[in-house]
Amino acid sequence: MATRTIETDELLGLDRTDLLEMLRWMILGRRFEEKSAEMYQIGEIGGFCHLYMGQEAVAVGAISALRKSDYVITAYRDHVHALVCGMDPKSIMAELFGRSGGGSRGKGGSMHLFDPANNFLGGHAIVGGHLPIAVGVGYAIRYRESDAVCLCFLGDSVANIGAFNESLNMAALFQLPVVFIIENNRYGMGTATHRAAAIRNLADRACAYDGMHGWTIDGMDVLEVRRIVESAVERARTHKLPTLIEANCYRFVGHSMSDPNYGHYRTKEEVRHYKLKEDPIKILIERLQKNSVISDEDLHQIESEVKAIVEESVRFAEESPLPEPGDLYTDIFVADSQDLRRRDPWR
Repeated sequence: MATRTIETDELLGLDRTDLLEMLRWMILGRRFEEKSAEMYQIGEIGGFCHLYMGQEAVAVGAISALRKSDYVITAYRDHVHALVCGMDPKSIMAELFGRSGGGSRGKGGSMHLFDPANNFLGGHAIVGGHLPIAVGVGYAIRYRESDAVCLCFLGDSVANIGAFNESLNMAALFQLPVVFIIENNRYGMGTATHRAAAIRNLADRACAYDGMHGWTIDGMDVLEVRRIVESAVERARTHKLPTLIEANCYRFVGHSMSDPNYGHYRTKEEVRHYKLKEDPIKILIERLQKNSVISDEDLHQIESEVKAIVEESVRFAEESPLPEPGDLYTDIFVADSQDLRRRDPWR
């Protein structure tokens, strides 16, 4: 396993409870995604499904630096972000199953998780389409004179499209409290990042916008992510200035469930190296063991708790009914949803 160091205190001054909670979120995210893959393979989950195994340190490290009043928005690889924001695992799994007990009542599926009660604003399927929304959230925060912050997660391929430049330009121009986090897992679908971007570090693009800082960090180290995002969040909260962070990470599985684990764009040896040497969960466990923070009993307890949560989410999803055909006409316009239901030909 690679040796990693943090410039300040190795454990960032976090107490044992916080450190174990971060590990618990990472393990929950991993086990939830493994179960999602299993459910997809037996036909319980359909449609598009993009899993997050290998990238857990980014979502957990970043979101753990927030307050409950802050906002999170992301793209279609969104299950773990939703979990860490506080969305009920049962609601997430039911949504993946397309059942009415899901957070979007079974009508959104994997790519459209949403939980306004926890300020989780999606789950967006259009590549880069959520960046302008994040800018709008940042503008609303300033308009309301709030000290909230918006975290906007995006993939590396988004850094090459027009909405990226437009959004970062507006965020810098209006001095908006938005932290953009590029989850650079090295591949935009099957295209290596270096074949699509004429720049070594994507975060260096921050220099094009006055007042915006850029950082390229180790996205496989949850404590490194936490440290840098805390600084960016404080900067956004205090000075209303945006930041661009590139978290270099790696996905252990294919781009989506329709993509073979390796495809023709990377080797089995490369994937095996990252799973054995760069697993973010193993990296954190090793650091906690080194500092006598965690025992084998603690690990066993966390795994047992997580397994129970994941199994319960599947039971809930299986027992949740399918949406009624007439539900296609609901949740279209807030003010008119009841009128649409009354005109629903299926009822």
